[in-house]
Amino acid sequence: MYTTQELAELADFYKNQLLNDTVPFWFPRSFDEEFGGYLLMRDADGSLIDTDKAVWIQGRACWLLATLYNTVEQKEEWLKGAQLGYAFLKEKCFNAEGKMYFHVDRAGNPIRMRRYFFSETFAVIAFAAYAKASGDEEAAELARKIFGTCMQYADGSLKMDPKFEDTRPSKGIGIPMIMINTAQQLRESIGDPRCDVAIANWIKEIESNFVKDDIRCVMEQVAPDGSIIDHIDGRTLNPGHAIEGAWFILHEARYRNNDPAMIDLGCRMLDYMWERGWDKEHGGILYYRDVYDKPVQEYWQDMKFWWPQNEAIIACLLAFLMTNEKKYAEMHKQIHDYAYAYFHDKENGEWFGYLHRDGRIAQTAKGNLFKGPFHLPRQEWYCSQIIQQFLADKSINS
Repeated sequence: MYTTQELAELADFYKNQLLNDTVPFWFPRSFDEEFGGYLLMRDADGSLIDTDKAVWIQGRACWLLATLYNTVEQKEEWLKGAQLGYAFLKEKCFNAEGKMYFHVDRAGNPIRMRRYFFSETFAVIAFAAYAKASGDEEAAELARKIFGTCMQYADGSLKMDPKFEDTRPSKGIGIPMIMINTAQQLRESIGDPRCDVAIANWIKEIESNFVKDDIRCVMEQVAPDGSIIDHIDGRTLNPGHAIEGAWFILHEARYRNNDPAMIDLGCRMLDYMWERGWDKEHGGILYYRDVYDKPVQEYWQDMKFWWPQNEAIIACLLAFLMTNEKKYAEMHKQIHDYAYAYFHDKENGEWFGYLHRDGRIAQTAKGNLFKGPFHLPRQEWYCSQIIQQFLADKSINS
């Protein structure tokens, strides 16, 4: 169990890491004053390894800077930095039809479009947070407009070119998950009347189709009717991803006056995927598992990536705060201690992204097309904020 004093110390730790270790690694040196946006593809020491820009990470970085301005301190550097990202995304990252690119060069010339809409979801949260920080009404209108487009992609009324043929149809947990969090961020930044009902529906979809209580599992992909697809891709689990979904649902439970059904669902998801994902030999969350413990196809299946550890730190902490169950405090301490011992770069700040199963560093890049200033700073920001709110509520109610 965590005492009130230990929780206060944890909140201070996360805030200190965020403001004095993680954020300074990225900013201000990543601000691209010449072309706009951010130069985020960096090695361990912060040196630039590529000038290309992943659009979804441009959105994440813009969200982070605007959120820090909105919730931590109204630093002019953060607001100006968020404006750099907002302008670059708005002016350079959409094609003529309004679809966002995945990968552009430094000046914003398109390199790659992908067949999903995650660039759009991160633009929604970035534009909404920036609108709140700046008072820019155009940014707010764009956030709500793009969210509407995302809702159409999510419900299938707006189509993208399919990645697979129709031989073996499937659906993934990623769509309802990203939409839950996108709606939560939009609602908390600038508000949107569509969010509450839509979030409840996406949570219902996850519980109905992806959570398998009989085998204590959360699936990544299922058939359209929710049944398990007994092939390699269909059997592959991503424990860290499902644990991220668990804390999205716990966050929603808190918003809804500690809704007991949502607390139960989030905790079940965390329990099931901790059992399957925690590496009992070396510690940390493994990347992929097979639902029936068969071999996994991807060769990185037993590596430790940075972001599943971030999501597990949040989920275990939130589960403890909401249930006061000792096991979640113990799980949180396990994942916190492991992650900060192995991933944190004590010399240069921030975290390494990729470890071998035994904790050896696989490669040193801290920024690429998939890693940037998001999962780690979001974890440190969210954990410090949620503990402070919890302690404040406890003080009021005691």
